[in-house]
Amino acid sequence: MIERTGDRGTGERGDLRTPGELTPYAAPLTVPPVLRPHSADVLQETEIALRPTWVRLHPQLPPTLMWGYGGHVPGPTIEVRRGQRVRIAWTNRIPKDSEYPVTSVEVPVRAPGEPPASTEPGRQGVEPNKDVAALPAWSVTHLHGAQTGGGNDGWADNAVGYGDAQLSEYPNDHQAVQWWYHDHAMNITRWNVHTGLYGTYLVRDDEEDALHLPCGEREIPLLLADRNLDTDEDGRLNGRLLHKTVIVQEKNPETGKPVSIPFTGPYTTVNGRIWPYADVDDGWYRLRLVNASNARIFNLVLIDEDGTPVPGVLHQIGSDGGLLPRPVPVDFDDALPALPVAPAERFDLLVDLRGLAGRRLRLVNKGRNQPAGVPDPAGDVRYPDVLELRVKESGEPDTFELPEVLSGSFRRLTHDIEHGHRLIVLTPPATKGAGGHPEIWEMTEIEDPGDVQVPTDGVVRLTGQDGTTKTYRRTSRTFNDGLGFTIAEGSYEQWSFLNLAPIVHPMHIHLADFQLLGRDAYDVSGFDPAIGGTTRPIAFDPKTELPLAPNERGYKDVFRVPGGQVLRVMGKFDGAYGRFMYHCHLLEHEDMGMMRPFVVMPKEALKFDHGAGHGGHGGHDTHGGGHPG
Repeated sequence: MIERTGDRGTGERGDLRTPGELTPYAAPLTVPPVLRPHSADVLQETEIALRPTWVRLHPQLPPTLMWGYGGHVPGPTIEVRRGQRVRIAWTNRIPKDSEYPVTSVEVPVRAPGEPPASTEPGRQGVEPNKDVAALPAWSVTHLHGAQTGGGNDGWADNAVGYGDAQLSEYPNDHQAVQWWYHDHAMNITRWNVHTGLYGTYLVRDDEEDALHLPCGEREIPLLLADRNLDTDEDGRLNGRLLHKTVIVQEKNPETGKPVSIPFTGPYTTVNGRIWPYADVDDGWYRLRLVNASNARIFNLVLIDEDGTPVPGVLHQIGSDGGLLPRPVPVDFDDALPALPVAPAERFDLLVDLRGLAGRRLRLVNKGRNQPAGVPDPAGDVRYPDVLELRVKESGEPDTFELPEVLSGSFRRLTHDIEHGHRLIVLTPPATKGAGGHPEIWEMTEIEDPGDVQVPTDGVVRLTGQDGTTKTYRRTSRTFNDGLGFTIAEGSYEQWSFLNLAPIVHPMHIHLADFQLLGRDAYDVSGFDPAIGGTTRPIAFDPKTELPLAPNERGYKDVFRVPGGQVLRVMGKFDGAYGRFMYHCHLLEHEDMGMMRPFVVMPKEALKFDHGAGHGGHGGHDTHGGGHPG
């Protein structure tokens, strides 16, 4: 038990706050407005305008300039029924001479043992990046998770300026799900999303209705995003958004430019407000959570007033692609001490507050070095606060019962389904030719490895579970390299992500829903970044078992890939044609090159494809560029 009494705004009892800093849980949680189509019979058309807006992030702050969908941060919650076609004109109404809302700086790394500079507000005397300050309002909106044609998906280069509209049509022919929408403009997504350009999107269906889940005021969207704030000449918070990153290499020898790590900030916003509270009844609630941060992976714990984790009240019922087969208890025990939520992941949660009237529960972000609710600046969690639930007595019994089975329509994908294979390698930042940034390498198997001299730049040897060693060559490494993956619409594919670096990459594939097939540990020490290839094979580690977590066994479109692992996922590319993207959802990584295109076309048309020259198309094991096992 952790002693946590008194006013947490005074800097006492282990807190890092000093007088004048922000007080947690000082303002109520806000809920975005809801937009719903009126009829299921015809195509619904609507305009959502991107506009400048002033937002009070916290009662102790002056208004903050942001950009919002419909003038809201987050944007309105769009709610549709399955099969309701919606056409949205995402119209840019941000004037050409508008001030860019984000100040961007890169600050020097501190000495070992000191808290990272990202845990503190202010610029540390560093001059802002003038090129970021000069950015225009250039934006394109991606509906993350949606099955829609490539022309509607929000292609990163197809951003629009003031007065222009991006027209996108969404068929919404999908099981009940929480998607979300956000800016996806080429090169500048990390700053545009930071301005406030994000919102959530709900699809309803009859199967979900039959569960009689908590609804109305008892269904609450929770869009989490970490932020930093600038300070004035007296060191006081001025409310301005600050994108502060830490330089880890002053001058990369290949580019001559500094290299910084992705953004994480000390302040957590929920629905656009810093550390809010919510007055709730002593009954069941449904929380629709999405991590809209640039790069922060939250490790969430629900604690009571004493800082003790609260078991038995939280249950996960859905993930990125919809309902899980069965509820998964979140008990904050040895098996799952915290709930990890990577950028762009969605969590459909039920919380049972019956019998807790008069209590205050806190959702906090746990640092790696401290118990839940305790500040951990060395672990990049200066302020663990996220959201406080103030439970009051409703006077009415809640008769909802948690179902044992959630989705009777769910079907498990297995390896015996006919499918193609893709191998994608995620490289260390120090790899030759990468300019100090991690990359996505698309790989194809070399049929006669005797013809290849190793070690060689771009050649990776891999020993799989069966002991067979295969040799692969890199066929692309940047977004603008030639197209590699062309996929027949309606086909299943297994994509295997091999991460060679000690960085967790949340990988996102547009268009398709996937299921995780498994995680495998590999000894990646045989890869030499200075060479850009393996000096000895990367080998499967039979001694380390990596079972899938129960809440990873549903449909997903974002997958956490830790270092030294191969993550295998399978999905069906159906429902749309066109050119799409897959990428790391750490927005700084995405902007710096960890993004690649792929094309989906009719299988009949694919027969006439001229090919990209490196095994980029096909629906069977022999055409997909090989696989590790």
